[in-house]
Amino acid sequence: MVPPISQFTAGDSAAAGQYSGLSAPGLAQAVEAALAWWRDAGVDADFADTPRDWLAVTRPSPPPKARAVEKAPPAVAVAIAGGRDAWPTDLAGFAAWWMTEPALAANGALRVPPAGPEAPAMMIVVPMPEAQDSESLLSGPAGRLLDGFLAAAGLSRAEVYCAAALPARVAAPDWAALAEQGLGDLLAHHIALVRPQRAILFGQNGISTLLRNDSPNNPTRLPPFNHNGATVPALSVYDLEAIVARPALKAGLWNRWLDWDTGIIE
Repeated sequence: MVPPISQFTAGDSAAAGQYSGLSAPGLAQAVEAALAWWRDAGVDADFADTPRDWLAVTRPSPPPKARAVEKAPPAVAVAIAGGRDAWPTDLAGFAAWWMTEPALAANGALRVPPAGPEAPAMMIVVPMPEAQDSESLLSGPAGRLLDGFLAAAGLSRAEVYCAAALPARVAAPDWAALAEQGLGDLLAHHIALVRPQRAILFGQNGISTLLRNDSPNNPTRLPPFNHNGATVPALSVYDLEAIVARPALKAGLWNRWLDWDTGIIE
């Protein structure tokens, strides 16, 4: 009798040894004989207790749901120097505070004070001190350019108030971040304390960004400065240092001044 096929799969050592010496054709004949033996015994199918749907379509498992990424809360800009309520309300106090307030400049940075009379005919604002400045603002090439411009306009440095948006020079200021912290509001507060009749803001990138003026070449888009209901007209032009580097910009500065001075630009 040919042993049942289960003996081949169950690992029976005697049965395995019985067929171990067969060649491939002989082994095939032995397997066929075993299957024939089971067919003669009436076993022609396999049975299982658990039913199985052989015609069922196997569908791929759905991909796992992506975990929702928790968004970090938006960064809250810290108001510069304690916010408006902490800023001095008189010009003399502001000038002293400007030179000592820790939040306005890095520790050890060389600060340069603003200078000029209160309620002047003109206020000059630049982004930050020149590299050559130490005790007085605009003492380098940009200052000499300003002095020439003021002389041509019939003014002198003694008649104007000069200030910078930053008390100390910074290598690469992030003007947008400083605007979010309120430096533009602080600049407007400074201008309001000075109470000039007019103001020229030299700064295509820096000051214009602080004041959220998208087009520094269009002074009509510059928001007015108000102090107790009085409006301070302001002209926005290129940075003095940019004009020093590109003398061709001098003509544009002068033409814009003439248009503004004669009322063509309001």
